[in-house]
Parts: sequence; structure tokens; C-alpha cells
Amino acid sequence: MKVIGIIPARYASTRFPGKPLARIGNKTMIEWTYIHSKKARTLNEVIVATDHSEIFQCVKSFGGEVILTSPDHATGTDRIIEATKKFSDSEIIVNIQGDEPGIESDLIDGVVNLKLQNRNFDMTTAACLLEKENYTDPNRVKVVFDKNFRALYFSRSQIPSNFKAEKKVYKHIGIYCYEKNFLLAYNSLPKSDLEESESLEQLRAVEDGNSIGVYIHSGSGLSVDTESDLT
Repeated sequence: MKVIGIIPARYASTRFPGKPLARIGNKTMIEWTYIHSKKARTLNEVIVATDHSEIFQCVKSFGGEVILTSPDHATGTDRIIEATKKFSDSEIIVNIQGDEPGIESDLIDGVVNLKLQNRNFDMTTAACLLEKENYTDPNRVKVVFDKNFRALYFSRSQIPSNFKAEKKVYKHIGIYCYEKNFLLAYNSLPKSDLEESESLEQLRAVEDGNSIGVYIHSGSGLSVDTESDLT
């Protein structure tokens, strides 16, 4: 079974334009993400899907695989879908966020293996414990899940609220694994009120009744939402 990791890299980020090209040490963010993704044992191939010639040339310069996609996509998933159609032999697709330069290879492997071992999950993702000082940070997406690690909800607000008792809060880590056919049908899912409210596209799948398995990881590497995360 061929597993392909695709890294969507959009230039015109609302909160941080040109984010994939931001330098972290001696490399760009997209190069760090690519390097760490290539170390995953479950991935047969890693490809960057971008809408911008500068990012395309950057990936080419460090020897990475990259394809140009339409600049009109509203979401990273839309970009992943366009890229997936170019690889007819792929069966499992892993959506690796381009702003996760510290992503660990065993995290990727955990998300992929969870999907392979639980085919009843329509897709899988990941989470880790969140530090208390970030509970109310809207840029740190939270997730709650049931005893079988099926996601119940994702939010930019603190969940659970700890109104009567203090409970662990889990941070969602931006990675998704799907079977190709499910991914290609994703855009046919009805638009979600929850998705629009939270600005979290995975809620489209949740509200439609699809199951998302959550792999619990020991922690998360550097994730960049805004320019201040680099300082």
C-alpha cells in the first residue's frame, strides 16, 4: 500500500504572508518540514504542493519534490486534493502542515499506523497535552475525544472548560491521514456551520458524522501560526 505525504505550502497566509519561506536557523520553514517528514518510515514519498513560484524554486533548490497547484484554493485540503489527483498509484494520503517545521517522524508514523490499524476511522490526526498557559490561546486548537480516541470536537476555545473539575486539555496537531477515495470526496461534504464558526475545516467532517481518530503523541515540535512564534 503506497503512502504519500503531501505538504501544502501557501504563500499568501493571512496572519503571516510568505510563511513557508521564513528562515529558522540556516534553513527555511518548508525545508525543515520536508526534512523531518522524509524521516517517517511509513511514507513512500513526500511532496510539497504550492501555489507560488518562489516556494517552488526553494524546494527545488534543496532537492525536494514539488508541484505547482492553483492559487485559488480556499483551504490546504483543496490543495491536497488537486495534488492527489496527479498520483494515481497512491492509496493513503498524509496531509502534513507546512507550518510544522519541528514535526517528528514518529508522530507521522503514529498517525499513519492508527489509520492502517483502524480502517473504521475515516481519517486520523494527532494531539498532545497542552500547557496551562496556552489554554485560552485561540491559535492553539484544542480537541476532545472519546475512550476509543474518536474526536468529539475541535475548538479554538478551551475544551473541556474545567468548570467544575480540572481536566487535561489536549492540543490538536495539524496532520491528517486519509484513504485516497475519502479525501477525493471531501469537497462534496456539506459546508459546516461549526467549520465557519471556528475556522477549522476538520469540523466539516465531524458535523457530517465522519469519524476522526486521534493519535496521542508525547509532545509537539515547533509550530508556527504567527511571526511571533519564531522569536
